[in-house]
Amino acid sequence: MGVLSIIGFLTIIIIVLLLIRGRVAPIIALVLTPIIAAVIAGFGLEDIGTFFNDGIADVVHVAIMFIFAILFFGIMQDVGLFDPLIRGMITISQGNVIAISVGSVFIAAIAQLDGSGASTFLITIPALLPLYKKLKMNPYLLLLLIAGSASIMNMLPWAGPLGRSASVLNMDVTELWRPLIPVQAIGLVLMIALAIVLGYREKRRITKEYGSVEAAAAMEPDVTSVDATSESINKASETVAWKFWLNVLLAIAVVGTLVWGIIPAGLVFMIGVSLALPLNYPNMEDQMDRIRSHAPNALMMATIILAAGTFLGILTGTGMLNAIAEDVVKVIPAFIAPYIHLIIGFFGVPFDLLLSTDAYYFALMPVVEQIATGFGIDSLSTGYAMIVGNIVGTFISPFSPAVWLALGLAGLEMGRHIRYSLFWLWGLSIVLLASTVAIGLITV
Repeated sequence: MGVLSIIGFLTIIIIVLLLIRGRVAPIIALVLTPIIAAVIAGFGLEDIGTFFNDGIADVVHVAIMFIFAILFFGIMQDVGLFDPLIRGMITISQGNVIAISVGSVFIAAIAQLDGSGASTFLITIPALLPLYKKLKMNPYLLLLLIAGSASIMNMLPWAGPLGRSASVLNMDVTELWRPLIPVQAIGLVLMIALAIVLGYREKRRITKEYGSVEAAAAMEPDVTSVDATSESINKASETVAWKFWLNVLLAIAVVGTLVWGIIPAGLVFMIGVSLALPLNYPNMEDQMDRIRSHAPNALMMATIILAAGTFLGILTGTGMLNAIAEDVVKVIPAFIAPYIHLIIGFFGVPFDLLLSTDAYYFALMPVVEQIATGFGIDSLSTGYAMIVGNIVGTFISPFSPAVWLALGLAGLEMGRHIRYSLFWLWGLSIVLLASTVAIGLITV
């Protein structure tokens, strides 16, 4: 392996370990580690500055969207917009943890129809997280279920992975997608089964800790988004019925515009915040109080997203990601080379912890496809193996800005998300890959 790929490997491993163990703040791991690695690799400060600018340019729109999305959904939570939804789901499910887990899968699948992971998290987490907190369900379960369901739906022609794959394989993206429709159906069935299993496990945990789900639901939430002063303001807002319905219309308009994609998401939420504040809090002091209340969370996660942009920019600009992708296949023994497409697919989810989506599809896939073709393996089989094997892990990757957005919305940590979700989503990916082989989409 080349020096550049070794440095890149060590950099990624160190960052992942730091994130998993939670020894330092994410911004420290994401900023200092790649800078030190770039210096060791022989790049100067001027080069690093250029890589920084390129990386920030890729994520700054996500950071802007995140700041105003947190403010908007925070205001909506303050005025009780999601309370009827929570009460309705509790009534329908009768506090059934398993039903709520399965429902989370369906809601995430529908939300992902626009092909944007960021909008999926923006739509689902603010609506479902209060319910999970109310029933004392683990919020990392919510993130796992949304991540898995959204990843499977991400096999859409207008989503990123298929577009990248189609360009590498030089074929029409719609033709690439059509054979994957049964795979998506199988994947959703598997996600429902996983939701039932994990929901049952979660129900047992809640019963053990609180005596029953009903007893847990009767307790006050562990986390509140408002203080005593703002609660009195919120109650005043909640008592005005017409304001509630205007908030509903505003939220629908914001989400609808977000899905429509006619204007940038950041601008959508800027407008939403600018309308929500005077609607619910006519007094300027109350408006500033709401901004101050939610600004710390928004600012903290925005800094992490910008740090992740620095990390991606440096590893991409130095060529470390491309070097890793090219060298990985070189160290594979010759006797397993005919099965390289299946092997790469099998380890597709762990690759999400090592490679960005662009590096996986634009750097690794062409090399694997070239080697596999030499052994008589059809290019489409290689493409499908790599897509199906990798795509389930899309939203546990520290390389995905949408994941950082989700973590910020839910107030969770990347390391704990990886520890909680990696085993289950990798297992799901392996089963889905085997199912794809079984229906003949991938040749062995």
